[in-house]
Amino acid sequence: MTDPRYPLGPMPQPLTLTPGERQAAIRIIRALPAELRATVSGQPDTVLDTPYRDGGWTVRQIVHHIADSHMNAVVRLKFALTETNPTVKPYEEGDWARLPDMALPVEPSLSLLDGLHARWVCVLDALTAEAWTREWTHPAQGRTYTVDTLAAMYAWHGRHHLAHIRRVTG
Repeated sequence: MTDPRYPLGPMPQPLTLTPGERQAAIRIIRALPAELRATVSGQPDTVLDTPYRDGGWTVRQIVHHIADSHMNAVVRLKFALTETNPTVKPYEEGDWARLPDMALPVEPSLSLLDGLHARWVCVLDALTAEAWTREWTHPAQGRTYTVDTLAAMYAWHGRHHLAHIRRVTG
């Protein structure tokens, strides 16, 4: 049986994307807000408040987590494009998942993702070949990544959490 924590397998490791893989990542990032909205719209609170696995986050927490995580991704992208190998600030996503805003309806995060992803895709669509190789460092992971890897990681991240949500919503 597949590990329910990782329905799509592990997150991609640092890598270099081909132009076609970059476009595929952009398409996935562009599509996520609509896919997420279609998956959770009309779901009752009993479903939104159901964890995707024992000990896991609820659907509601996952939606809010995606917004938090993708906000950080866009900031990391912008730092990578405007600074030389910036060190990004890590955050404790588990601690963020316990903050009061995680109990809000999902609509604020869905709306945030609509605008955020529109801006994110605008930047990604305009990148030169050189810009995809720009680097940024994650101090908690002790690794340096490229913009290529950021796009692959967050395309995976959205699909990964959609798979979690679909375990609950069917």
